[in-house]
Amino acid sequence: MSDETVELIDGESATETELDDGISLGAPSLRAALEALLMVTEEPMSTSTLATLTRTPEEVVVTTLHDLAQEYAVQERGFDLRELGGGWRFWTRDNCAQVVERFVLDGQHGRLSQAGLETLAVVAYRQPVTRSRISAIRGVNVDGVVRTLVTRGLIEETGHDHETGAHLYRTTTYFLERLGLKSLDELPPIAAHLPMPDNVEEVLDLANN
Repeated sequence: MSDETVELIDGESATETELDDGISLGAPSLRAALEALLMVTEEPMSTSTLATLTRTPEEVVVTTLHDLAQEYAVQERGFDLRELGGGWRFWTRDNCAQVVERFVLDGQHGRLSQAGLETLAVVAYRQPVTRSRISAIRGVNVDGVVRTLVTRGLIEETGHDHETGAHLYRTTTYFLERLGLKSLDELPPIAAHLPMPDNVEEVLDLANN
């Protein structure tokens, strides 16, 4: 692409040099910005969303995504960048399935970590709840912990959030069996100590002040 003026998503214009200088991107480069966004997303992210967030023309984003996907394949990285379900997302490479399975199965025989117990408590008392809500309540990324809890049969997906489309999670009957409970009504009354999903942002603001 030449150093000519291109039209941005929000109607502003900039040269390729300006797009690559990191100022408008909020990241060192477009490649870095896309990788960072795809690393934290819960669901496949569309090219239009990525273009809006990086303030970059959609056709430039598409080209960069394909370049990254090809680069990962050539370098035989442990993950792929794929376009599925109307968006882009990182996936574990097929030829790494055995080592990933070994990790998951080994985890089934061990005790839950503190992070696992805390995440399970949030789901139990605030279900159905999305991963982003769980992350907001705990203050950390919980993607890996949620996958572990799903694999161990303690929580499961239960539809999608009507506003964001993100997966909702709830505890399973196996969870009740492990705790020796007949229903969720028998859980200890500690829910008042967890922030409600509707006021998560307020709680976080207070914690940061």
